Amino acid sequence: MINLAVQLLATQLNQYLRRTYNLGEDVVVVSNLLEMDGSVAASVNNKLVIFLVNIEKDTVPFRQVRSHEVGEREIQSSTPLYFNLYLMMTANFTGSNYPEALKFLSSTISFFQKNHVMNHQTAPELDARIEKLILDIENLSIQDLSNLWGALGGKYLPSILYKVRMVAFDAEDIVGRVSVVGEPKTTVQ
Repeated sequence: MINLAVQLLATQLNQYLRRTYNLGEDVVVVSNLLEMDGSVAASVNNKLVIFLVNIEKDTVPFRQVRSHEVGEREIQSSTPLYFNLYLMMTANFTGSNYPEALKFLSSTISFFQKNHVMNHQTAPELDARIEKLILDIENLSIQDLSNLWGALGGKYLPSILYKVRMVAFDAEDIVGRVSVVGEPKTTVQ
């Protein structure tokens, strides 16, 4: 489901950039910047690259085990899990294309400022298992940014880090069946 959330954001952003700049090809890709051997990934040159930096469980939207009645039994479903995805949006334009990096990064920020919540009304193609996606810019200090790029194995590129909240993993597994206890019936003769 993580792939569906990230791909939806990339598709939405790509459509916006294509319309805004009248582009004939996609400029947004979901990819690593570097291959495992340290070389630059082939598909990321002169692209705005979206990649996952971290996943954390969100403990705030706590929900009880859900249940509903079926006949004389109550069906209990597992509790959905909520995650925060940390997505880096990096403008990988080099040399004389560097101003393009800044232009596409600015447009990315503008797009997600206007569309910081994606739900089934604003993005009908959002997977049914995902309630909504909420994007917040994650501020990093220069030291944290340096550490992150060092961990990624690359040199700094113009980028912004977003925290994408409320990605729900709802397996809809049945975890129990309980008999429904009704009001006692009394009969008077």
